[in-house]
Amino acid sequence: MSGKGNCYDNEVMESFYHTLKTELLYGEIFKTRAETQLLVFDYIEVFYNRQRLHSTLGYQTPDEFQLAA
Repeated sequence: MSGKGNCYDNEVMESFYHTLKTELLYGEIFKTRAETQLLVFDYIEVFYNRQRLHSTLGYQTPDEFQLAA
């Protein structure tokens, strides 16, 4: 169960944030907060959730995995 002091509590989100920072944010300079928000939104909704291959899904995109189910 999740709770204070549980080192595995946030494991999934920590992994996601690491991927987001590595693939999108590191080394970039953004001019405005709005530009950053738009790029992060597009990364999550367009690329990460629909196009990016996920190892836990057998290296399929989430859309391919749902269609196969």
